[in-house]
Amino acid sequence: MSDRRYRAAIVGTGGIATAHAEALRRLADRVELVAVADVDLARATSFAERWEVPHAHESVAELLDAQEVDLVHLCTPPLQHTPLALLCLRAGATVLVEKPPTLSLAELDTLAAAEAALSGHVATVFQQRFGSAAVRLRRMAAAGDLGRPLLATCATLWYRDDDYFAVPWRGTWESEGGGPTMGHGIHQFDLLLSVLGPWREVTAVAARQARPTGTEDLSMALVTFDNGAVASVVNSVLSARQTSAVRFDYEHATVEVEHLYGYDDRHWTLTPAPGHAALLADWTAPADNVPSGHSAQLAAVLDALDRGDPPPVTTADARTTMEFVAALYASAFTGQRVRSGQIRPDDPFAARMDGTGAPWKETTAP
Repeated sequence: MSDRRYRAAIVGTGGIATAHAEALRRLADRVELVAVADVDLARATSFAERWEVPHAHESVAELLDAQEVDLVHLCTPPLQHTPLALLCLRAGATVLVEKPPTLSLAELDTLAAAEAALSGHVATVFQQRFGSAAVRLRRMAAAGDLGRPLLATCATLWYRDDDYFAVPWRGTWESEGGGPTMGHGIHQFDLLLSVLGPWREVTAVAARQARPTGTEDLSMALVTFDNGAVASVVNSVLSARQTSAVRFDYEHATVEVEHLYGYDDRHWTLTPAPGHAALLADWTAPADNVPSGHSAQLAAVLDALDRGDPPPVTTADARTTMEFVAALYASAFTGQRVRSGQIRPDDPFAARMDGTGAPWKETTAP
């Protein structure tokens, strides 16, 4: 570990900023929160007072001009992610951006190009990758202990009422980039992809069943992977009994997690297949129980900065997940299977996640 103590700022002081402030406080021996910014200066000032931050600003440009910062946490609505991340990169800062990192593949490629030309980095908040159980699962899978991956299921079944979507930037392609596929289920299927590796093909449907939005309020996909595994992915904001559940069926065991917004080791189970009970010893061996969450990912980001490496989750890692999102929408809206690599820069689904337009585009929202 380096002796360096990094200087951090939070941009956007709405609800998710609290999770970032809590993570920064837990790692205060390695990083200091020195400034915040929000278009609502009164909200920024109140947030700064609550978290004992010395400086509050009304804009990112003002913050970057007044403060020297190493790391900027972008907690704004998705529409603002790309332009603000570019400002931070040009100022030499590394950016930790909330999901979704951009509104489109084209925007993500713009960030990647800027990152390659400048000294800073862009990392996306996909914190479900970083809990100790997920790390253990990836280790055991990579070692071949679990055998071949055969089947997986991934469900983000949440409930958001009409009032939730009354916030002006929610539920629109222009400001949020998509519905529960982009804004809710992305955490769970990013975890799925981090375990199973490269996906090959997606067949999907998306629908707007009940919410007054321009985007979908549910989606479902069947996915094949390069390693032969097959998975189903469901994303919903219509489900009264909320859960986040991911299950992996390998040759030698079933590994699964069920939680809501974050897990620790207690939310996971491994069920060995007959003849493979010894796997339980490795799964339950004494180890630190690290919950998923912003603190776990921030620690990994700081470790990478100490080493001089790009921090996780890199733009290349995030692109795999964002390409999956684009492919899901493309399949749902065109009725075709979509392969990895098929969405080229000139494809309408590279420029916007709704591509050629949602089927309900010309109808009145329910």
